[in-house]
Amino acid sequence: MCYNGITIRKHGFRTKEETILNITVNAKKMQISQAFTEYAQKRLDARLDKFFGDEADAKLMLTEQKGKIVLELTVRYDQMLYRAEQTAVDKNDALDAAIDKIIRQIRRNKTRLEKRLKESAFKQEFQDEVEEADISVIRSKKFKLRPMSAEEAILQMNMLGHAFFMFKNAVTGEINVVYRREDEGYAILEPDEG
Repeated sequence: MCYNGITIRKHGFRTKEETILNITVNAKKMQISQAFTEYAQKRLDARLDKFFGDEADAKLMLTEQKGKIVLELTVRYDQMLYRAEQTAVDKNDALDAAIDKIIRQIRRNKTRLEKRLKESAFKQEFQDEVEEADISVIRSKKFKLRPMSAEEAILQMNMLGHAFFMFKNAVTGEINVVYRREDEGYAILEPDEG
């Protein structure tokens, strides 16, 4: 049964009508039908059920660009974000490809994620020379920093599909940045007060 968007389960089992993920669907410059929302709920529940528990929140953002659908899927579970973006002609195809991308991320980071996902999850399957006129801030983003280890920050960066990730170091209490190097290794940027 649902109450204010929260799925409530009785006796530890789920009926066919109940859902695993709390899903929010938003769109820019386009309309989303109820049929797509229901399709998204069914696909996300069916494909991601084995990885996430009841507290998982999924957000879908759809935008139309140059005749194609850009779909961004973000799943929040256990203080971790899992993110995938996909472009396709059809929104259903974009959704399925984004789900596949998240599943690949989870499988690629299986050993690090096993402690965070459901216990049963894995039992089944930048120009060299830039002119000043070219430099402009395209996007600004604010987010809350929470203390974490460097390894956890690298894992979070990989789950988001980013090349870098800013975090508050749990040991030092300072703001650090982890990033992926060209040699496929990782590095940490730390402040130097001297």
